[in-house]
Parts: sequence; C-alpha cells; structure tokens
Amino acid sequence: MEHTEVQRTSVGAVELAYETFGSPGDTPLLLVMGLATQMIGWPDEFCRELAGRGLHVVRFDNRDIGLSTHLDAAGAPDVTALLTGAGTAPYSLADMAGDAAGLLDALGWDSAHVVGASMGGMIAQSLAVRHPRRVRSLTSIMSTTGDRTVGSPAAAALGVLLAPPARSREEALERAVDTYRVIGSPGFEFDETGLRERAGLSFDRAYDPAGVARQLAAVLTTDDRTAHLGEIAVPTLVVHGESDALVDVSGGRATAAAVPGAELWVVEGMGHDLPREVWPELVERIAAVVARGEAAR
Repeated sequence: MEHTEVQRTSVGAVELAYETFGSPGDTPLLLVMGLATQMIGWPDEFCRELAGRGLHVVRFDNRDIGLSTHLDAAGAPDVTALLTGAGTAPYSLADMAGDAAGLLDALGWDSAHVVGASMGGMIAQSLAVRHPRRVRSLTSIMSTTGDRTVGSPAAAALGVLLAPPARSREEALERAVDTYRVIGSPGFEFDETGLRERAGLSFDRAYDPAGVARQLAAVLTTDDRTAHLGEIAVPTLVVHGESDALVDVSGGRATAAAVPGAELWVVEGMGHDLPREVWPELVERIAAVVARGEAAR
C-alpha cells in the first residue's frame, strides 16, 4: 500500500503537514482530526484499510498541532474567560475549514469526501457549509453542531480537558492514559500500550499546550451551525458513541437531525475515541457514503 511520508504545503500564512495513503488516481478522501490530536490520531492501519477500498487518503496536522504551523505569536488565550463568554479567539473554526480547502487546492483536488472527528467534525461541517462544491460526502464522527444545549461534556471529562498541561514526556504519557480512562470507550478493550505509543510519538513530534489552547478557543467561540447544516446537500454519515463523556451523544443526534437525509450510527459502548473493534464497520460505512457521493456527482 503506497504511503508518502510527511509533506508540507503553504495555505496562506499557514504551512500544513500531511501524508497520503493509496494511489493518487483513486477517489479522494480527506481526514480531519480533532482538538489536541495530531494526524497520527488516524492510525496508519485505519488509513490503509480505507485506502484498500479504492480511496486516496490524506491526513494532516491542523494549524497549531504536530508539524504544521504553530501560531506562537498569538500567545495562549484565557480559556477560563472563554468558558464564561468573555475573551476572544485568535482564529475560528471557519479559518480552519479554510485551511482544509486550501489543502485541497494544493493537492489538486477540486473536491473530496471529507471525514472529521470531534473538532475535526466541526471543521468538516464548516467546510461543507462554506465550500459546498469542495465536499462530495461528509462523515462527522463524535462531533456536534455548535448548539450549546447539545453535546455537552460530563463534569469529569471537562476536568481532564481543562487540566494543567503536562510538564514532561513521562507526564504527558500518564496524562493521555488518565484522560482516555475518562473519555474512552467503556464497552471496548482499553489499549493502554497503543495509547502510550501514540502519546509518546505525539510528544516527540511536537508538544505545544498553548497551541492546543488556541484550538480550544476556536471551538468555544464557534457559532451554532444548526441552521446552516440544513443547507448540506451531499450524502452524510454521522457516527457517535453512546457512551461519549466528552461530547454527549445528543451532539451527534442533533447533527444528524440537522442535515437532510443524514444517516446516524450510534455505537453502543463507544466513547470519545475510535476503538479498533469498530474500524471494520466504520470503514464499510464510510465506503458506502463515499459510493453514494460518487453516484450523486
């Protein structure tokens, strides 16, 4: 299976790092990852499974994470103030959707099937709303609409989200384990070894708590997209864990209700992650919504 190592491209003032899986002539699929999570949050094996379905898969680091541009000059926003409705964010989810559209340009893709997880789902939704001709199908995973009455985190999940940053590599690994014991999938095996490996690799690639805070600021200041989601006209799949402590399943249900004709798959026992046991059916369902998108072109 063809896999390119990290490449970089400029999108406005931001440089985005990305990798590809599969053959360039295959159907284009863009994977958008969530808050505080680098592109390796889409595991290699998962990307290869998608590529094996005839898809040319691209994953990338959003701005302020991984090997993409970190907007250090913007400083660290006051997240506590943002939670109370005060303060401002250095950029918006719409700006991050613009990054994704710019990456499509750099790849030479006039459009692509787009899959987003968590904050990545919000970015993918914004891309479909703001750049409708660029999105062939939409898959929104463990995400929400921006309506503050749905998708709220449980108290314990909010606690780990707002915990002080780790001060060392060892502490970062422990923090990752502690976090996913709270927000992970209670109905599936807890893969502590794999989690520690990914957390270590992420720390070694780039560790930037201020960048994560800027991403969180974009999430906290986003507008309610519900009305605009009603304008989406491409095949849409919404996936959500029934046991998601970070983004309550009501966020997924509201997303599916807002997008005309959207398919909703609520996964029993799944939290705010993608357990390996879920991959086979998730890949099947993504391939199916991609096929519907291709048929509609």
